[in-house]
Parts: sequence; C-alpha cells; structure tokens
Amino acid sequence: MLRSTAVFSAMTFLSRVSGLVRDQVYAQVFGASAAMDAFVIAFRIPNFMRRLSAEGSFSMAFVPVLAEYKAKGDHAAVKALVDRVAGALTASMLVVTALALLLAPWVMRVFAPGFDPDGEQARLATLMLQITFPYALFISLASLVGGVLNSYQRFAIPALSPILLNISMIAAALCLVPHMKAWGYEPVLALAWGVFVAGVLQLAFQLPSLARLGLLPRPRLDFAHAGVRKIMKLMVPTLFGSSVAQVNLLLNTLAASLLMSGSVTWLYYSDRLLEFPLGMFGVAIGTVILPHLSGRHAASDPDGYSKGLDWGFRLCLLIGVPACIGLVLCAEPLLATLFQYGRFSAQDMRMSSLSLMTQSLAVPAFLLVKVLAPAFYSRQDTRTPVKAALVSISMNVACTALFFLAMLWFSPMGQAALAAANGSWLGALKQVEGAHALLALAIAVAGWVNALQLWWYLRRARVYQVQPGWGRFLVQLAVASVLMTAVVLGLRLFWADWAQWVWWERGWRLLAMVGAGGLVYAAGLLLTGYRPRELRGH
Repeated sequence: MLRSTAVFSAMTFLSRVSGLVRDQVYAQVFGASAAMDAFVIAFRIPNFMRRLSAEGSFSMAFVPVLAEYKAKGDHAAVKALVDRVAGALTASMLVVTALALLLAPWVMRVFAPGFDPDGEQARLATLMLQITFPYALFISLASLVGGVLNSYQRFAIPALSPILLNISMIAAALCLVPHMKAWGYEPVLALAWGVFVAGVLQLAFQLPSLARLGLLPRPRLDFAHAGVRKIMKLMVPTLFGSSVAQVNLLLNTLAASLLMSGSVTWLYYSDRLLEFPLGMFGVAIGTVILPHLSGRHAASDPDGYSKGLDWGFRLCLLIGVPACIGLVLCAEPLLATLFQYGRFSAQDMRMSSLSLMTQSLAVPAFLLVKVLAPAFYSRQDTRTPVKAALVSISMNVACTALFFLAMLWFSPMGQAALAAANGSWLGALKQVEGAHALLALAIAVAGWVNALQLWWYLRRARVYQVQPGWGRFLVQLAVASVLMTAVVLGLRLFWADWAQWVWWERGWRLLAMVGAGGLVYAAGLLLTGYRPRELRGH
C-alpha cells in the first residue's frame, strides 16, 4: 500500500502543480471579479458531480463489488459487470445532463441565490453551466475506467488524467481569451469551453490502459444485472456519506454568493491550496486503501483489515498535522507568492488568507475521513457514513447561521453594516469584509464532527483493533510539530511584508520557509526515535 500510495501521490503531485499554474493564470487574467465568481459557481456544480463519482459515491460502491467479482477469478464475469455498469452509468448521466441543460437558469438560482436572476452575472453563470455540465458525463465514465484500473493496481494513469483538465484550461485562458474578446464574447467563457474539452480528453486518455486489461467496456443497458443492482443499492446512501465535504463546500458556495463581490473567488483560491495536501495524500491514501480493505474483507482477514486501517490513520496524522500548521502559518506568503500578480490584488490575497487559515484547521480531519469512510464501504456498510454525513451537513448549516448572526449582532463591523442596510440581514452581509472566513470555519467544524463520528462508529462496530505504539507515535508527532512551528513562526515574523518583493524573491523565501519547516519536522521525528521503516506498517 505504501508503494501504491507513493506512486499515486507522485502522479497527483504533477497534477497539482499543473493545477497551481492554472490558478495562477486565472488570478493574473481575471483576478477576483464578478465574472470569475460566475465561472467558479458554474464549474463547481459539474465538478461536484465529479467528486461524487471519481472520489465519492460511485467509486465507494463500485470498487467493493468489483473486488467480489475479481475474487471469484472469472474474467468473463468481471467484463460483463464492467459492460453493464458502463451502460447504466452512461444512461443515467445522459438523463442528468439533459435535465441540467434544460433547467440551468433554475439550477443557478438555487446555487447562487445572491446573483440578480435578471442580471448579467446570472445570465453569464447560466450559459457557462450549460457549457460545462457535459463534463460531468465524461468524467463519470472516466471514473469508472479509473476504478477498474485502480482495482488492478494500475494507479498511475488515473492519477495523471487530471493534468489534462489543467492543461486544457490553461490553454483556454491563454489562447482562447483574446479571441473571445475579438469575437465580442465575454472572455471568461473560454474557461467553460476548456472544461468541456477536458472531460473528453480525460476519458480518452485512460481507455488504452483498460483495453490492455481486456476490459474495454461495450456498454449494455441492463439494470437487472445483479452487480448493477448491488452497486445502485450501495450508491444511494453513499451519495451523502462519501461526499460530505463536497456537499458542505457546495452549500458554502451558495452562501458565499450572498456576501460581497469576490467572496466566491476568495474561497475558491483558499480551497485550491487546501486541496494540495488533500489531493496529493488524502485521495491517494483513500484510493489505495479501499481496494485493499475490500480484498481483506472478501478474504475474511480481520487482522489484515485492522492493520491496514491502523496504517492509514497514522499516515494521515503524519501528513495532516504538519500540513495544517504550515497552511495556517504560511497562508499569506503562499497566496502572495503564487497568486498576487496582475488583477489579483493585495486585498484579494488578505481575504483569501483568512478563509485558508480557518478551513486549514480541519486538514487532519479531512484526511482521516479518506480512510474512515472506506472502512465502512469496504464492508458494504453504507448506512453508517450517511448518519455521520447528515449530522455533519446539519452542523455546517447551523454553524454558518450562528456565526453570521453573532457577527451581525455582536461585532461593531456587523452592527454598522446592519445600520447602513436599514436592518436588512442580506444587505448587511454584502457589506461585511471577511464574512467568507466564517463559512470556511463552519466547514472546518463540520469536518471534525464528521471524522469523530465515523471514528466512534468504527470503534463501536469492533472491526478495528488499535495496534501497539500509538502513545509513542503521538508523542513523536507532537514534539516534531512543536519544533516545526517554532521555526516557521520565527521566519514568518522575520519576513513579515511579502508584497514588497518581486516574484522570485517571494519564491526563494517561501521555499526556504517550507524547506526549513519540513527538515525540522523530519529531524524531530528522527530524534524522538521514529524511523521511515515504520511507514511500512506492523
């Protein structure tokens, strides 16, 4: 599992680097504008469907069933399952896509209630939703292909495919935007067409690898097939259970449309930096551990199952704790170095850093969920994660409302905004600077609630036995984290104003800060007796 996780993380690292370049291009070309807010919301809706399929509901339901068919050793049965799942998925997504295209104006009113339905921003967002939504169809089929490849330990190609999305959108921003201006169209429409093309490319890129396994699907529409019925039965509850973080993010995007212009984009950039550790390590660990746990469960190996979980928990904390500290302490340097150019102003950097710092508090929780959720789905227990998800989503909504009310009632800034808006809460929210950070804080609280619930349910089910050495491991982790915090905080105080430097001066200072923190963290682990061989498990 460690080897597979390393391969997946390495490929994902390339994807995240290209994604970083993509976001830098966005920041320089579009900044934090009303048009960019419209694109972020228009893309977030089909991207949410991607998260449900590629990293959520579909994969969590499909991979355990595929593991069962593989365990029987019958290639023909596996091929028949893949054909029929491909047919069912294609038919379902065609219906969903058609409905989304027809109902796009009403969909946008639901997900962006803060946009004037008769205004230019809402019209632009609706048009971009109609262009981008077919991406959900293509990427769902790509996730089917990726799930099969991952089950056969072919992790590299699925992990590399997101690079095509970033390349397509970079090309659209740099090459198509000037033509859009010349043709009299809104330049940001180029990004929507980049998304559409990327979906086709990501699916086509993975098909040759599937063909080499002899599993290239010939879609068959057969909802009566036993495997298809089982996957559908498992998928319904996992729609909530495996994608609670994405549901919370989508809800907070909805709420952000009620705030001052730029809030959606500020949250987008902070979320993109948060996705770096989550995508590189969290998705990698979750992707690798699901087929492993499914195989151990199918082979009736409770000891191997429990050890796999324990390994996943330790790896998540080993990565999640320093990532959390680093993102909180380095929020402004990261955003200034990576994005504060062109139309992305110092104000945009400060606002994005507020939401990055608050949401980063839950990085360890987000990573742990990537292991905790597969622990249930590998045993085909889909109900328990749903219970936790519903509580987490409710907590997010409750915290958002509570934080907003507290800000308006008790803070001088909120009271002044209420007075200026003649007592209108919605009017006041559009005037309060930094209110979007409360949305990020609500997501962080909901993330910890979700992780702690899943942990409690797992312990109550008695399918996980704590392995020896946890006390020593936590002490090692704490000492290394404290040492890293001291070094990074010292450099952060020494280099306070990042806006005064040009890009290369910011770059080497950021590399020095991150590098020094990483070296001290590793040294702290080694000095307290932690050894790399412990990553291999017990």
